[in-house]
Amino acid sequence: MKMRDRNSAYPVLRLSGYWGLLLGSVSVGLRWMASGNPEGVERLFSRGVFLFVRTLFDGLTSFLPFPSVYLLLVGAAWWMYRNIRKKKQPTGASGWRLLGHWALQTGNLAGWVIAWFFWAWGYNYYRIPVEQAMGLNVIPLDKQKIAADFDQETAMLSTLRSSAFFRDTLALAREDFPGDLERQLRQSLKEVLTRYGYPGYGRVRGRLLYPAGIFLRFSTAGLYLPFTGEGHIDPGLHPVQWPYVMAHELAHGYGFGDEGTCNFWAYLACIQSGDLAIEYAGRLGYWRYLASVYRKSDPQSFQRARDKLPPGIKNDLKAISEAMNRYPDLIPVLQYRVYDAYLKSQGISEGMLNYDRVLVLTHAWREKERLGPSE
Repeated sequence: MKMRDRNSAYPVLRLSGYWGLLLGSVSVGLRWMASGNPEGVERLFSRGVFLFVRTLFDGLTSFLPFPSVYLLLVGAAWWMYRNIRKKKQPTGASGWRLLGHWALQTGNLAGWVIAWFFWAWGYNYYRIPVEQAMGLNVIPLDKQKIAADFDQETAMLSTLRSSAFFRDTLALAREDFPGDLERQLRQSLKEVLTRYGYPGYGRVRGRLLYPAGIFLRFSTAGLYLPFTGEGHIDPGLHPVQWPYVMAHELAHGYGFGDEGTCNFWAYLACIQSGDLAIEYAGRLGYWRYLASVYRKSDPQSFQRARDKLPPGIKNDLKAISEAMNRYPDLIPVLQYRVYDAYLKSQGISEGMLNYDRVLVLTHAWREKERLGPSE
């Protein structure tokens, strides 16, 4: 029912038109409740509602030969065009009333987006931390532990790159990796998740999102989009980066919000894939995180180790750097600050530093599994 001002045809109140505002507000309220009840989130959402949502996405979009975000963008553009054309400027409305009207309209749209985000995926940020679920003893890594882990991974990486599987010391190319890379990564990730008690349910897609540089120009390599249920990587990345980045985005699609956790699952999926090229790429992705931290803690020791790397690894690192440099940041620092604020708003207190959490998770996993560098 519409209530109208006696002197205007302008609608003052129409509750039925603001469901988005209501649902968005409820979703945000539940987010605050969820942050204090990880067990409830794990049971009711991550292993309940989310699996149903995953089924819907798989049925609606996984069969498409292209990223469904293209359809989403076309649909959004059509919706905006349609609504702008049919909107008429209300007559007889005061400036403040008109401003209030458009504020409500904007809030209503934002509410739908917020509700969609949380119910399609966002509550996974508040599930039980993976280290707690897996019984990992996560501790801060001191300088000695970082150096030891770096030496271990460097040794394994060097052994792999020097094996007969890799024909020469030239930088790896797309043809060095499986043609069905996405399928192999998804299968390996599902097996890893199942092994550690998580539901490996669904067929999450890992898409190349064109044009090349669409993410790299904003200082990122990939993106999981909760509104479509698909992971995306930038095709401008060097092919040796694809496996680790794609596995990371697939991990988001299986219900994990924490960036360090997704890096951890990506590492395990790559090294346990049964494919040497994928294993090497996964180890190299993890090694680069280790290298970044080790370089800061002990620059001289890092440089000595860096100089001793086999030519093949050096060429791969050079090729990665060249690929990244083709797409310089459009707005330097912006992505870091925006995403850092976003992560903190989702309860991840360390913000962008959360990516490096893969180091403590992997160290704790090795300790528990009693794994050496070559296992």
